[in-house]
Amino acid sequence: MSHDDFPTDEPAVVTCGLPYANGDLHIGHLRTYVSGDAYARSLEKLGQETAFVSGSDMHGTPVAVNAEKEGVSPEEFALRHHETYEETFPRFNVEFDNYGHTHDETNTELTQEFVRSWIDEGHVFEKEIQVAWDPEADQPLPDRYVEGTCPYCGAKARGDECDEGCQRHLEPGEIEDPRSTLTGNPAEYRTREHEFLRLSDFQEYLAGFIDRLEGTSNARNQPKEWIEGELQDLCITRDMDWGIDYPGEGKEDLVLYVWVDAPIEYVSSTKQYTERVGADTYDWEAVWKDGAPAPDDPAAADDETWADADTGEIVHVIGRDIIQHHTVFWPSMLRGAGYNEPRAVMASGFVNLDGQAFSTSRNRAVWADDYLDEGFDPDLVRYYLTTTGGFQQDVDFSWEKFQERVNGELVGTLGNFAYRSLLFAARNYDGTPDATTSEEVADRIDEAIAEFEAAVNDYSLKQAGEAAVSLAGFGNEYIQRNEPWNLTGEEPERAEQVIYDCVQVAKAVAVLSAPILPGKAQELWNQLGEEGSVHDAALDAALEPPADEFGEPDELFEKIEDERVEELNEKLEERIEAATDDEDEADETDEESMTDESDIQPIAEDRISFEEFQDLDVRVGEIEVAEPIEGADDLARLEVDIGVETRQIVAGIKQLHDLDELPGTKVVVVANLEQAELFGVESNGMVLAAGEEADLLTTHGDSVPGTKVK
Repeated sequence: MSHDDFPTDEPAVVTCGLPYANGDLHIGHLRTYVSGDAYARSLEKLGQETAFVSGSDMHGTPVAVNAEKEGVSPEEFALRHHETYEETFPRFNVEFDNYGHTHDETNTELTQEFVRSWIDEGHVFEKEIQVAWDPEADQPLPDRYVEGTCPYCGAKARGDECDEGCQRHLEPGEIEDPRSTLTGNPAEYRTREHEFLRLSDFQEYLAGFIDRLEGTSNARNQPKEWIEGELQDLCITRDMDWGIDYPGEGKEDLVLYVWVDAPIEYVSSTKQYTERVGADTYDWEAVWKDGAPAPDDPAAADDETWADADTGEIVHVIGRDIIQHHTVFWPSMLRGAGYNEPRAVMASGFVNLDGQAFSTSRNRAVWADDYLDEGFDPDLVRYYLTTTGGFQQDVDFSWEKFQERVNGELVGTLGNFAYRSLLFAARNYDGTPDATTSEEVADRIDEAIAEFEAAVNDYSLKQAGEAAVSLAGFGNEYIQRNEPWNLTGEEPERAEQVIYDCVQVAKAVAVLSAPILPGKAQELWNQLGEEGSVHDAALDAALEPPADEFGEPDELFEKIEDERVEELNEKLEERIEAATDDEDEADETDEESMTDESDIQPIAEDRISFEEFQDLDVRVGEIEVAEPIEGADDLARLEVDIGVETRQIVAGIKQLHDLDELPGTKVVVVANLEQAELFGVESNGMVLAAGEEADLLTTHGDSVPGTKVK
């Protein structure tokens, strides 16, 4: 791992968090998978040797619980979903080099090899713990057979995670007021012996690792609280029949915790890829093992050791609910077994549906199959999910917003430019005119290439996608400004130059858009008369001369009409109503979705007087500067013009807004709030926002900064 800009001389692997093999996929799930695919394709476009791998998570309590409900074995249940995922991902142009699963022989053997390494190095110890027990069923209750109260925030929680509150990982015995999901009766705690990975052995190493880690800022900042505090050791065994057997002697009744074998599938899947194509084509050990300091090498905590290590480039693309697992547990597991550490973790925000969380129980979701059945091209949703906001921000999907992005950027900008340029070229010149690229256009394409390269190295798929669409926007402006249709008679050479430039820009757009729009980019490549695959074309192909001949093009994208959106919304509402009628119960959000914000809090009974309200000095402000506060998970430093002066205000919006887009935004500020200091930064006021998504309050009209809110 070099930390040099991509491309590097070392092979890379891009992985996606493993989907649990226990349910259908909706577009919320797809965000990390299409993003991982787009990022792997982007690295390859730069010339980086890259493998893209993942697999299905076959083990754990959710699979066992749902299999029991269906009356089938966990293996049969999980394999059915695994095979569905294998079929679904390619339909969205997500093309893994290898897609395995955690129950296969490769992962079983490699997982046990990892654990034996920890045992041999003295990182595993035995401890008696309190395990939830169902007295009626007379059996232990693994993680998700237990529900109760989070001991840290008081929210409703599962046995291993506070999924509706602070999202903290919970160890066995921590959850309060435990209740069995098998019988619904109160559970009790009993003492059992379990095996633990001593995370404190890796605390010094983790402190260095988190400072070296690249990717999104939330993946670096969120784990610091745990790493800098007292690390809790990780219980790596469970009382279950379904899973990989613990390899230690005398523990035949225990299986390994799902978060042990799940990330090891990243390594197993890469190994399977090598076994299929040969080490000369791609060497999994060069990525995961070669160059790593020995497991017992104390120097592994030093930055210089890793800076000098000749190791592979490992990039994990995950949802932000599993940051702790990938930045605390996983690097410790790798270090304890003598494997290489990740170079980067890209942690995405969640995907909501029209302002609310996805809900499978109420059928409140746009299912992957339904999206395709409606006749939409997969590249449209790929573009929406990868370029709507920064990667670590939440994405809100609605058919109206989807229509707006498709019609405005794909139809109106990229598609419009490609069609009008190639149609004019085909009808007037049977392809590319006899000319060369002008200096202005060559410089603009070079600029777009540089933007793309910078975006990939900044782990920003949004900026990578914008590089192509922005270039197409330049093409539209260029052809409109030069009006070649008015030049063909009086200035034919000038007309040829303009159209040649436009064809060159179209070719560059095809090259740059290929990672995010793989299908449509190939269509454009074919329309240009180019041979082979656009995905085999390196970035410098964007400036290579276009093909001499090509025919009239078809339009790449189709406009989505208002009537279509109304129809889609009606279908969604009908599904939700039908599910509500069938199952009148509380909403259950997906594991990768945020807590449902439809539960509006009741109005407070305590009233304040008008005079008390008048004491608040609430003003319209305009954000001038927005930047993250280093070391803080959620905090941003704002400079806000409130008319009479510019105030510095600290706001908890870092992970919920693209800070680069906030300058110029009108906000509402409580100006007479007493000053405070947060993370060493003085805050002089409060910016008002609504809900957990920090929806910034603004004005409907054009009130100037400093205007009082009454």
